[in-house]
Amino acid sequence: MTGCTLSLSINGLNNMPHAKYYYMFLCFVYAVTLLGNSFIMGTIYLARALHTAKYIAVFNLALSDVLGSSAIIPKYAEMFLRENQYISYKDCLTSMFFVFLFMTMQSYTLLALCFDRVIAICFPLRYHAIVTKTTMTLIIGVMWLISAFLVTVRVALIARLSFCKSTTVYSYFCDHGPIFRLACNDNSPNYMMAYVNVAIVLCLPLMLIAVSYVCIGVALCKISHGAERIKAMKTCTSHIILVAMFYLPIISVYISALTTYIDPNTRIINSALTQTIPPMLNPIIYTLKTEESIKEKEKPSDTFLLMIKSA
Repeated sequence: MTGCTLSLSINGLNNMPHAKYYYMFLCFVYAVTLLGNSFIMGTIYLARALHTAKYIAVFNLALSDVLGSSAIIPKYAEMFLRENQYISYKDCLTSMFFVFLFMTMQSYTLLALCFDRVIAICFPLRYHAIVTKTTMTLIIGVMWLISAFLVTVRVALIARLSFCKSTTVYSYFCDHGPIFRLACNDNSPNYMMAYVNVAIVLCLPLMLIAVSYVCIGVALCKISHGAERIKAMKTCTSHIILVAMFYLPIISVYISALTTYIDPNTRIINSALTQTIPPMLNPIIYTLKTEESIKEKEKPSDTFLLMIKSA
């Protein structure tokens, strides 16, 4: 069948009792995500103290969280709650594009926030010259373009496939892997693109973040007094938590899928939670940090002064 006439059936949770309660829970998660991230974006917009390069990235993360959750939860929760699990091929590809676009931006924005922290701690005297609002806006803009390109290629490779057997997608949304595995013609480019995306979207940013924190750790070791070192480390704690919440569950799901058999319902639940829970928790983690920054803007040069005192 060609894409023009094809409709896909999204399997969701198969033969699982009380599955509707799970979809209702996802609706609750979406409501909290929408309110929390809207609060963060509104606070950053209204508070002049937060009109800094760092909070351009925080705003972008909140925006990506809202749009990502909006792309995945309302449509599919409605489908399963109404027991109408069919979606047109065109709508499926559109949904796939936006889900993966915002997921990619969540990953890259965490990398942008890491760039802010590593410059602030390792090169404090040059912070205001390097990390400007213009620089951060340019970085975020380039990340949007790269993300759009990667996802466009991913979806375009799906559009070239033909489906002559099953049209049931064993996932809770129009997922890339479960769809291209249904194809009758050659899907090896899709396999290759799937691995490329995992490398570029997940592994590469995580490796760069890890290397950055090694550099931050070396810089913090130059601070002799424990209290001063802890004070400097506190500027990184919220970002470290966000990184752990985003990358560890997703990577765990990928590794588990490659190394062992996972019940489809278990895989679907784990995948759904890894994509929906972090956007809900991100604003909670950043709220206290944001309130502190409203009262007193961060001064990266303070870290340098701590190092001078301990030298």
